[in-house]
Amino acid sequence: MAALAAAITGVLTATLGAGGASADPTVVLGAASGIVFDNNSTCSLTAIGHDRAGRLVGITAGHCASTGAQLKAERDRRAGVIGTVAFSDDAEYFDFAVLELDVSKVIPVRTIGGTTVAGIGAPPAPGSTVCADGRTTGRNCGLVWGELEGTSINQYCSQPGDSGGPVVVGDQLVGMNQGRLTGYGLVEFNLPCDGGLNPIHSPAYFQPIGVILDVLNRAGGVGAGFTPI
Repeated sequence: MAALAAAITGVLTATLGAGGASADPTVVLGAASGIVFDNNSTCSLTAIGHDRAGRLVGITAGHCASTGAQLKAERDRRAGVIGTVAFSDDAEYFDFAVLELDVSKVIPVRTIGGTTVAGIGAPPAPGSTVCADGRTTGRNCGLVWGELEGTSINQYCSQPGDSGGPVVVGDQLVGMNQGRLTGYGLVEFNLPCDGGLNPIHSPAYFQPIGVILDVLNRAGGVGAGFTPI
């Protein structure tokens, strides 16, 4: 973890543009909002807030886009570019990316749909229930099974486009949704979920948010000291 933090420090301390300015903020963004990158991938926002330097930042999954990519709001693409990927680990480590957002275009909010992120929570224990929210599936909940290679395995529904979405207990952010399992070792399985309505499907997994925030804090720069709106 220390090596990863050192490797990304230089990237995060660079000054990155976040798109052109407009007269008034036009795009409402919060946890679970859909975001579209210039590589045509569509993902979900984990959370939005400020870092210790006062920058408006967001977090999403690292496999969504690489460092330097630009993004738009899925529901208001006419607003143009609203931010830049300040750093992405390209899913090589903890699968996260930090976004520097344009304050002249973005209105940050705590609540989108049925999900509110008001703070950072502790990792949930096996047997507890967590809820995920994403631009594809929407909000749904499932039982936590346990850990597998550092991620938390659970039974909420995750579909393409939900990557990066928030995982919450109440209004506390506990993780970032990163996808669903389709196999492990020599065992292959693929039981897609249907919007969370069918509980019999392949498990999903999330990265505990504390792990991601710890790396950002160690690295310094954009995203360090992140606090949700």
